[in-house]
Amino acid sequence: MNREDTGRPSVKELDEILGTPFPVLDQGFVRVIDYMGTDESIVQAARVSYGKGTKRIHEDRGLIRYLMRHSHTTPFEMCELKLHVRVPMDCWRQWIRHRTANVNEYSTRYSIAIDAAHRTEPSQWRLQSGANRQGSYGFLEGDKGGSLSQHEAEFHERARNVYEERLALGVAREQARKDLPLSTYTEAYWKIDLHNLFHFLALRLNSAAQYEIREYARVIGYDIISKWCPISWEAFLDYKHNAFVLSRIEIEIIQALSQGNVEHALRVALGAHLISWEGEILRPNRERAELESKLESLGLLTTWDESLANSRNL
Repeated sequence: MNREDTGRPSVKELDEILGTPFPVLDQGFVRVIDYMGTDESIVQAARVSYGKGTKRIHEDRGLIRYLMRHSHTTPFEMCELKLHVRVPMDCWRQWIRHRTANVNEYSTRYSIAIDAAHRTEPSQWRLQSGANRQGSYGFLEGDKGGSLSQHEAEFHERARNVYEERLALGVAREQARKDLPLSTYTEAYWKIDLHNLFHFLALRLNSAAQYEIREYARVIGYDIISKWCPISWEAFLDYKHNAFVLSRIEIEIIQALSQGNVEHALRVALGAHLISWEGEILRPNRERAELESKLESLGLLTTWDESLANSRNL
């Protein structure tokens, strides 16, 4: 019996990829096990709340976009997605911090650890960011990366051999595993509603997120949700992922720059401690850096940069 026979809402495009693994990184994957609800389920839930007359006012797309735009999240909880993922343990540590899902992970107390570890290509060794303690910026030179990748492969092999030696001698699995590297892959079933999944993606698709988990988020969003709930996915991209929030201070600065009142913009920034000087040196400020990223998107960064030096005289 298929989904149509049961009267259960279904999405043909998603049904066609059920169980199909989408590759991520070198040996990871994401695959859809099951789902509940569609874009129509979100609309249905919203109309129960807003009353029957809503349908005459809003089309489905318009209603979903309204819900997303104004952060009315409950209707999105009517949709759920169950995934099977294979992910490196260090990446999984970040993933599992999203405590709004139901999770069942592969256990290395009961089973032998998966014989796979995430390996890094010589050109993909990232450098530590000087401005962000938890981030990276740029890449290590190729020849140095080659040496690190070789040492990584040797380390993985040695760690696996030690683990299997312990198992062969009868050491308990729960103890034999303790020296396996964090690059070892684990697997899990992960079930989450669409509202909390969008929250996950808003953080993990961000350019500041770690590359490895960003790759998983990209596959979940662009390869799976886009097929499952395309109207909701479009609204998420428009109002969350490709949008930004402006603070009161940022609005005042942007208004001043747009009107050509650069001095007022600088005074606002100085008053909010976004700008401070130490002699000839402009001190770094994370909030100012975030403002400048938004100014760049709005085409106002050049005006701001050209006037920044004048703030020492204000």
